[in-house]
Amino acid sequence: MAVPSRGGNKESPPLKPGQRSPGGSPRSGRGRPARSPGRQVPGGARGVRKGGGGRRGGRSEPPRGCREAAAAGRLRDALGRGPLGLLRVCGERLRVFVDDRRAFVVKADSKIWLTFILAAFAGVLHWCHITTLFENDRHFSHLSTLEREMAFRTEMGLYYSYFKIIIEAPSFWNGLWAIMNDRLTEYPLVINTLQRFNLYPEVVLASWYRIYTAIMDFLGVPTKTCWTVNRGKGLSPVESCEGLGDPASFYVAVIFLLNGLMMSLFFLYGTYLSGSRLGGLITVMCFFFNHGECTRVMWTPPLRESFSYPFLVLQMLLLTYILRIPNINTGSLIALCVSNIFFMLPWQFAQFVLLTQIASLFAVCIMGYIDSCKLQKILSVHMVSLVVCFILMFGNSMLLTSYYAASLVVIWGILELSSRVFKRCRSQVYLWVIQGCAWLFGTVTLKYLTSLAFGIADDAHIGNILKSKFIGYKDFDTLMYTCAAEFDFMEKETPFRYTKTLLLPVVLVVLGVIIKKAIKYLRWTLSHTGQYEREERFNQGEVVYHALQLLAYSVLAILIMRLKLFLTPHLCVMASLVCSKQLFGWLFCKIQPKTLVFAILALMAIEGSANLQTQWNIMGEFSNLPQEELLEWIQVSTRQDAVFAGAMPTMASVKLSTLRPIVNHPHYEDAGLRARTKVVYSMYSRKPAKEVKRELIKLGVNYYILEESLCVSRKKPGCSMPEIWDVEDPANSGRIPLCTLMSKDSRPYFITVFENSNYRVLKIPYE
Repeated sequence: MAVPSRGGNKESPPLKPGQRSPGGSPRSGRGRPARSPGRQVPGGARGVRKGGGGRRGGRSEPPRGCREAAAAGRLRDALGRGPLGLLRVCGERLRVFVDDRRAFVVKADSKIWLTFILAAFAGVLHWCHITTLFENDRHFSHLSTLEREMAFRTEMGLYYSYFKIIIEAPSFWNGLWAIMNDRLTEYPLVINTLQRFNLYPEVVLASWYRIYTAIMDFLGVPTKTCWTVNRGKGLSPVESCEGLGDPASFYVAVIFLLNGLMMSLFFLYGTYLSGSRLGGLITVMCFFFNHGECTRVMWTPPLRESFSYPFLVLQMLLLTYILRIPNINTGSLIALCVSNIFFMLPWQFAQFVLLTQIASLFAVCIMGYIDSCKLQKILSVHMVSLVVCFILMFGNSMLLTSYYAASLVVIWGILELSSRVFKRCRSQVYLWVIQGCAWLFGTVTLKYLTSLAFGIADDAHIGNILKSKFIGYKDFDTLMYTCAAEFDFMEKETPFRYTKTLLLPVVLVVLGVIIKKAIKYLRWTLSHTGQYEREERFNQGEVVYHALQLLAYSVLAILIMRLKLFLTPHLCVMASLVCSKQLFGWLFCKIQPKTLVFAILALMAIEGSANLQTQWNIMGEFSNLPQEELLEWIQVSTRQDAVFAGAMPTMASVKLSTLRPIVNHPHYEDAGLRARTKVVYSMYSRKPAKEVKRELIKLGVNYYILEESLCVSRKKPGCSMPEIWDVEDPANSGRIPLCTLMSKDSRPYFITVFENSNYRVLKIPYE
């Protein structure tokens, strides 16, 4: 068993290969030849075999035959005393066993238990924080069922609608069949929403809800309390229910519990990475001080990231453990595989994050910080988890044709060929460049070929979004993304906000120390210094990996502001390394770590407490009377099979609250759906009304919900709907937008059947 050095004891002077330490036995790990850097324990620790010399020498054990004979003799004596004697002997041995184990737990694991207690406290604290913010923002506990459903706007409402279908079905299996054979979401198509929309969280939560309510009903325990809420201002009273028996409350409560657990994982993550509970404290406090930049779960609970991201934290913690230990055990690989699956299943974007992870690991490997054997085992886990997700997603081809899948295959091929093809390259730097270019070119080429072979174009918009960032490429689908603030470049104020809480300065210091030590190690590698001398230098592959992963997250966040979700928490984790003895041991000789940490936290708290106070001061109450009027009119005045089209966020609410068929929705990652949405949004173009009506009739639309705000709103230059259509349809540029004409008079091609301050419902007469 290899024991990593924690920096508590001074290391012996370097020994030459083949030399034994004084007093060390030939079987001790201390006198063995030097290992390669990738197999070395982080920090320069040696492997020590059980029973080896060590400090006290090997402890001899009785031969196995003697132990078995003695045990058999005691058993014969007990049997000779009869059943009571046998029970006494067994009871005595059980008591001794329990006492020994209890003493071991209390004495050896007291620090571990304290760490877990502190982690649990951090989790409870975060759960309370996000629950309070969510309630303060919307007064969710006092909303009616319809208002709670309207509060889940855009794709949140779409996801929650499938949870609602399953819990309202006659049985769980009926509900599951209904969402796997869905005709409401993309009428008249029948689609398997489990394959398309990453809905396993809703399936699991719906099953838990049905089990919970069934048990409580059987026991006669009430699960919710309902009362009438007077809304004032001439509005009719509504019934509001509170408790886990209310579907929306149950749904949100589980999400917040999961994200509370995530904070516990962050504490353990920071503690393990830095080697100190102070590192865990810094991670948690940095997260709270920069809470608005780290997560949005308190504002948008049903989004996929709310279910998926906690498992990424677990996955990276397990990966850190695997990179740190010299020999990988099967249990850690299985745990990594399970966390990979739980991360990928709920979120279609997970594959892009894992792409940056394996790219960072590949860079760490070719620089010699981990050996290729360990990387291949990690890649095997990724491949297995990808195949499992492919099966559970009913053959979702986007997984197999992704850059992530292509990169896995290419890196595996490079590792297999490197020992035979690349060994002729004498310059190490040239070898790194060749391997890096081979990975990049091979990944792009293989991804293109697999997409061509499977005929998949669902993720083509990802490449177009990247093109728009670098060369200003524009088309309808790309502008629908880039005109949204969350898909724009990172705000210029974001680095300043990081600086005010001292998060960025602390991480830059940590990153500078890592780079300095890594460069020293690479110099020894490139100078062809003896293998043993190199391994005495900085050789912490997991720390270098985290630095490279930080750079990858930084690039993602700069290009797409929404991806701060990954950057800011990782900055918090990296800040924990200020407590690392391997990085700052020279500083801790002059100043106590506790003094340094609490001084940093005190300075961080100046701006951090102000940020928290700003969040706590947010008070509001959800209300959307125009949409409420619209949904109630649809319920009363239209047939159950009436088909609706309109803006994507509104369509999600229509499907959720009225269960009417819709032709488009906010889940924009499918090529066919993007084509449908373009047809629906042609109402905001400058095309002739007759042409737009003809295309809507082809989709089977009965009613179109027109929103005048989309016709005139402009988030930034070139981003109003008519301007977006000018890029897509320059032939009609300069004409009056159709939505403007429909707002004045919808005849003769459409008939206005409902109108309020925000919405106008146009009925499409079929000739």
